Amino acid sequence: MAYLILIVGMFFLIKGADFFVDGSSSVAKIMKVPSVIIGLTIVALGTSLPEASVSITASIAGNNELALSNVVGSNIFNTLVVVGCSALITPFIMDRDIVKRDLLINILSSVVLFVLVLDGVLGRVDGVLLLVGLAGFLAILIRSAMKNRITEEMGEVLPLGKSVLFIVGGIITIILGGKLVVDSATIIAQPLGMSDTLIGLTVVSIGTSLPELVTSVVAARKGESGLSLGNAIGSNIMNILFILGSSGSLTPIAVISENITDIIVLIGIAIFVFALSKISDKMTRAKGIAFKGIYGVYLAYIIMR
Repeated sequence: MAYLILIVGMFFLIKGADFFVDGSSSVAKIMKVPSVIIGLTIVALGTSLPEASVSITASIAGNNELALSNVVGSNIFNTLVVVGCSALITPFIMDRDIVKRDLLINILSSVVLFVLVLDGVLGRVDGVLLLVGLAGFLAILIRSAMKNRITEEMGEVLPLGKSVLFIVGGIITIILGGKLVVDSATIIAQPLGMSDTLIGLTVVSIGTSLPELVTSVVAARKGESGLSLGNAIGSNIMNILFILGSSGSLTPIAVISENITDIIVLIGIAIFVFALSKISDKMTRAKGIAFKGIYGVYLAYIIMR
């Protein structure tokens, strides 16, 4: 039965992501805002809702290992697998704003998280600081959107009402699909004797990142490469600033040594991607394969440790 629920959840994720990309792309054109900004805000926040639901619920329930490892695992998955799969489908040029601004913010937010958890707990004050960082990040995006309004022809777009319906319906379907996938996958994994940290870094983080993966893949196949990369990087930033900020503000999250190690890995991966972007701004299929290979090595490491 768990396997059937897993398949149904995957179907919901795919259809929800399809609706979400169509709706958000139309809104971007109607508002004359670059699709990359929509990807970094509406799409990123919407596809981060499964992580938010899992981490906040886990934090309130006192399951600290799951709350933190879910976010860290999701961010590593987003960077290596989501971006890697998008590049495999359609190689793309990294948006200049993402390289100059968002990749750096991604590194900065990861480093700030590392500093905040060094004392062994992500407390309420730490959570508030992350939420303040979120407000600053959104302010930067809004300012950028106002500066970069598109003046060319909009092309074929959905009516505004229908676009909003697609976005809202897509979010609801994605959340439902994510819950079905995570619940069923956890039921399948628990008999194997996996720890909460390992479940959070693998089953739960991959399950809650499926919306980002499916949305980015669908966007790449539709030629919306800016939306694809913007969604992945934007989700990473949202996961740290919004999800951990909210979780920590509600209930202090205890941190174990494995969490700190994984955050260091996350920082290393973020710096690696930024360095690659400075060498060449093109995400090729070869880089996509390399990204997935690196994730495979990381996955083997956390399972064996």
